[in-house]
Amino acid sequence: MSTPTDGPEHTRRIPARPTYGAPSADLMARADRGLARFLDHQDKEHKNTDGGEA
Repeated sequence: MSTPTDGPEHTRRIPARPTYGAPSADLMARADRGLARFLDHQDKEHKNTDGGEA
């Protein structure tokens, strides 16, 4: 059996972390390496296809 309370209802608020939703430094470093690898791959393809005769 519960007893009614006359006091205000308790609300617990947990403060959000300031970096909530922001990517971590490790994730950004991996993304940079992947982008650099992708761009290097694209550059090599463009260098190999010069449009001239073989």
